Amino acid sequence: MSNASLVTAFILTGLPHAPALDAPLFGIFLVVYVLTVLGNLLILLVIRVDSHLHTPMYSFLSNLSFIDMWFSTVTVPKMLMTLVSPSGGAISFHSCVAQLYFFHFLGSTECFLYAVMSYDRYLAISYPLRYTSMMSGRSCALLATSTWLNGSLHSAVQTILTFHLPYCGPNRIQHYLCDAPPILKLACADTTAIEIVIFVTVGIVASGCFLLIVVSYVSIVCSILRIHTSEGRCRAFQTCASHCIVVLCFFGPGLFIYLRPGSRKAVDGVVAVFYTVLTPLLNPVVYTLRNKEVKKALLKLKYKVAHSQSK
Repeated sequence: MSNASLVTAFILTGLPHAPALDAPLFGIFLVVYVLTVLGNLLILLVIRVDSHLHTPMYSFLSNLSFIDMWFSTVTVPKMLMTLVSPSGGAISFHSCVAQLYFFHFLGSTECFLYAVMSYDRYLAISYPLRYTSMMSGRSCALLATSTWLNGSLHSAVQTILTFHLPYCGPNRIQHYLCDAPPILKLACADTTAIEIVIFVTVGIVASGCFLLIVVSYVSIVCSILRIHTSEGRCRAFQTCASHCIVVLCFFGPGLFIYLRPGSRKAVDGVVAVFYTVLTPLLNPVVYTLRNKEVKKALLKLKYKVAHSQSK
């Protein structure tokens, strides 16, 4: 971090909105946040207690639920504070550094994880007889660990580049969270080179993961079309549909914000809500409503709880 930084605290301006909407927005985001945490905790619990879900696919899903739960926790509580208190947007310099690091750490880890999950589905559908040996417990653990390590490394680069610059003047961040683009606008130095490096690194990670996902699903579609029975094709499509929905909702807004020229403060803030607030909620909703195995596991868990209470 730069020794020339004189700013000791920042002020998050929050989500652009009319003051009359403070209470309704607070209520909506609070409900979404609570549902996100409870929903992802429920998925973690179901996968933990049901032995039928101890497979690579659900191991990756449990990682995704854990990430989404904390990804939402990193951003939403501070957003809620900006809606209920005039001083709620104040955040110390070091807290801002921490928020940016964990925001990018969890976000980029999720990005890598989606690519790994698409590869897992490709192996499961294209090589069903060899899948168990190809995606062994060791392979699954190595892939999951690599997503966390790569996410940590990528986030460290973003954080160091952003806060290595001096901050000695304005301290109002035009956002509801500490993110690199709005923070760099406050730097007391030329940020052109840093912005280019961040643009390239984010672009490589996001575009690379998205390309791997597209390639995996093109291969999956080709494999599905070779399945002779309509029932088999239907089951294969259903296996991947949930993943595709969540991937599109995550990558769409992210690519829009980070990989386009220029910045529109109001538009960026609203679009960011989709992948910081709504996408973490989509994970438990999509994977429980569209996944028969998870629904069966939920019913079994409900029966066990009801049975234990009746004793």
